[in-house]
Amino acid sequence: MNIDSFMQYCLSKPFTSHDFPFGEETLVFRVKGKIFALTGLEAGHLQVNLKYDTNLIDEIRDKYEEVQPGYHMNKRHWNTVDFEGKLSDKILKELIDHSYSQVVKGLSKKDRIGLE
Repeated sequence: MNIDSFMQYCLSKPFTSHDFPFGEETLVFRVKGKIFALTGLEAGHLQVNLKYDTNLIDEIRDKYEEVQPGYHMNKRHWNTVDFEGKLSDKILKELIDHSYSQVVKGLSKKDRIGLE
């Protein structure tokens, strides 16, 4: 998956926005203001930080070598995923969907309306 496909897929999720709160090199995607994905644009190699269920995080890291503890993130909640490795677009989309769902679960009941 390339950066354009990644951006398009993230922005297709309901109530998603993007911004650059950490400088022009770090692209952040949010649902209702909460981060569910971020990536550095300067590296030239697409790696994305995605949130993951803490009960399953070790399992997904063991299953895919492209999934590593989150770079500059809380490693109990975040993974860094190599989007230019062997993972199919289907699996990458599932990982994005999982991250989005994890963040939606943490929103207030009012903010979850229309998202679940």
